[in-house]
Amino acid sequence: MTGRRPLRRSAAGAIVAILAAFVLAADQFAKHLTVEHLPAEKVVPVLGEFLQLFYIRNSGAAFSIGAGMTWIFTIALAVVAVVIVWKTVGVRSRLWAVVLGCLLGGVLGNLTDRLFREPGFGRGHVIDMISMPWMLPAIFNVADMFIVTGMIAVALLVVIGLRLDGTRERDHAERADAAATDDAAEREAAPTEDSAIGPGTTSTAAEG
Repeated sequence: MTGRRPLRRSAAGAIVAILAAFVLAADQFAKHLTVEHLPAEKVVPVLGEFLQLFYIRNSGAAFSIGAGMTWIFTIALAVVAVVIVWKTVGVRSRLWAVVLGCLLGGVLGNLTDRLFREPGFGRGHVIDMISMPWMLPAIFNVADMFIVTGMIAVALLVVIGLRLDGTRERDHAERADAAATDDAAEREAAPTEDSAIGPGTTSTAAEG
């Protein structure tokens, strides 16, 4: 167990909401600048081939996967957003609050595009603009970065056994083992006490 007290639910919810709003705002601001100032489908070098800007409209999922299945991804994003908000109710861990807030902001960033950008509601194309050809043969955006890093962070928190309420799996296991040991000790002690009482009772009866 850590020495830090768990967050109140209201505090955890505030962290998630603030981070989600910040990530959403950053993502939409980057997309606004892209639409207003970048030429469509033309490479704009930033750091040579290490980092480039390339403005495209993506009808698929993150990193242009599944183009042409827009409605499916819109529904999937909406479901993920609802699940994250639902999970936030039980969060009392600072790490989980930060991770879920960033992940929710990324999901809402792309969901906003799906709902409100052309060609229509629920079928909107996501604005992508970041290219790193040395690492990935795909174009992505700010929301994609937070979605991917958020999913990796969730996996790591699960692996290390940190629960949403701020406790750890090993702490629950230790308490369960201690309780089992106490129960076993009580069961072993019970017959001994009976046998100790038994002769005394018989002796008393005999004396009477």
